[in-house]
Amino acid sequence: MFTDCSHVASPLRLGGKWTPKIIRCLESGPRRFSELEVPLRGITPKVLTETLRSMERDGLVIRTVHGGIPPRVDYELSTLGRTLLGPMAACCAWSAAHLPDLLDAREAYEGDLAPEPLPKGAATR
Repeated sequence: MFTDCSHVASPLRLGGKWTPKIIRCLESGPRRFSELEVPLRGITPKVLTETLRSMERDGLVIRTVHGGIPPRVDYELSTLGRTLLGPMAACCAWSAAHLPDLLDAREAYEGDLAPEPLPKGAATR
């Protein structure tokens, strides 16, 4: 079991908004850049490029350039990237099972942070 978390840089960056979504998009097989943009509504080409490069650098994605004019580029999950599908499925199952509890906890927390009502006649800013 890995217990030393004293290193500065975490080896995995799955906390970002787009990485898990890209993993899900590539789960069924390789896709072209333009094919990733469709299900990832809201992602800019720059952010998609940066995220794919980061995932490629970490060994999660394989980028394949095919000949032709213009060249065709495919992205697919590597064997290492596919190992994340199980833990991601477990997180989704946990979320589905516990979402009502989580939302109740948030509502209670936010209710505790609500400002106390001012006494009648108190001055406000």
